[in-house]
Amino acid sequence: MKLRQRLAISYIQTKFKVLTIFSKKRAAQKMLQLFLTPLQKIVTKKDINGSKSIHFALNEKTIRGFEWNKTGNKTLLILHGFGSAAFKFEEYANLAAEKNYRVLAFDAPAHGLSDGKTTSAIEYGDAIVEIVKQFGTIDAFICHSFGGIGLCLALEKMQHTTQTKIVFIAPATETRTALNKAFEFLQIKNKDVMNEVDKLILEQTGHPTDWFSMRRILKNVQAQILWIHDEDDDITPLSDALNVKADNHTNINFVITKGLGHQRIYRDEAVKKQVQLFL
Repeated sequence: MKLRQRLAISYIQTKFKVLTIFSKKRAAQKMLQLFLTPLQKIVTKKDINGSKSIHFALNEKTIRGFEWNKTGNKTLLILHGFGSAAFKFEEYANLAAEKNYRVLAFDAPAHGLSDGKTTSAIEYGDAIVEIVKQFGTIDAFICHSFGGIGLCLALEKMQHTTQTKIVFIAPATETRTALNKAFEFLQIKNKDVMNEVDKLILEQTGHPTDWFSMRRILKNVQAQILWIHDEDDDITPLSDALNVKADNHTNINFVITKGLGHQRIYRDEAVKKQVQLFL
């Protein structure tokens, strides 16, 4: 980590310590806002070879993306993770297009070429529902990290079948875990602040924090699922995935890797081949 980044993180941590002293509720509001804000917008490609630029409107934001092989006989939607962008999955798109998939990939709200400064799993899920409305039935999905919980929330609002195929790569299984990691990063140990964040989530969404759970939702998902997770993932820990595995879903095939972490996993050639074979 560069000195500039360390200083910025130290400043944020100090700011939250001071804010917590004066107002637990204000600290919680700021913490939740930061939690929903990508730390930086990745400079992304406006054009990807072989693709066509596409877009749609959502919550007064323009969501921008790409389409490959428009005449393909099945449609694949690729969903990237928090702080990432669609172009990072260009190789997956090209491989699928070669197998005659029509491929769609969008920068999530507040990411890449899309509008916005903050986003949530709910908004990501709403974006997926809107994609289906505007671009037609999706036969298969590839989701990394944040894309996993986004898709699960979308599946509660739209139809799918046992023929639908889903690939989860290091998905953000439990929002509670993501929040705890954010508290740890910000060095927030005050229980009152944590409770205030839970109250804000309930007030703003109508659901408690633990409701935003892939494990909860997957009990009602019929799709064929390939779930790939690494033992050394320090962002979306394997322990959450293993809780889902313990539920013994007959439609989910788990593949556990070693030494790939959270980011290298989707760039790994063996993982790409497994995904390609599954699709």
